[in-house]
Amino acid sequence: MRPDGLTVLPSAYGPKETADRLAATVARRGMAVLARIDHAAAAAEVGMELRPTEVVIFGNPRAGTPLMQAVQTIGIDLPLKALVWQDEAGAVWLAYNDPTWLAARHGALDGMDRVLRAMTDALAAVAGEATGRAGGDAP
Repeated sequence: MRPDGLTVLPSAYGPKETADRLAATVARRGMAVLARIDHAAAAAEVGMELRPTEVVIFGNPRAGTPLMQAVQTIGIDLPLKALVWQDEAGAVWLAYNDPTWLAARHGALDGMDRVLRAMTDALAAVAGEATGRAGGDAP
């Protein structure tokens, strides 16, 4: 099952390499990597096990600010983030929220076509480069 609004891509790389490629691609495209959250490392710190699972938080205020100017509650979903994880079969996946779905969730669609198209295209390009693949597949 894929949650509503989630784009999921299989990765041709391991989890760390996928997250590293994502961060490098984001930076190369003029966005800032704001944080990387390694959930597996956090689990290990409390004596629990978790397959590789990392969130990369990134963004560009030029893209996000117009959405927040329209409806400030979208700020709970910005900056953008991507999740990289390895499933029980060893496959690696990258997922991110579709910007248009986020805007619809907050009622921020009016007049945002250009911004949302640019965000969607940028995310698809970044994710495709990070994973070495294009197109989405549900795990």
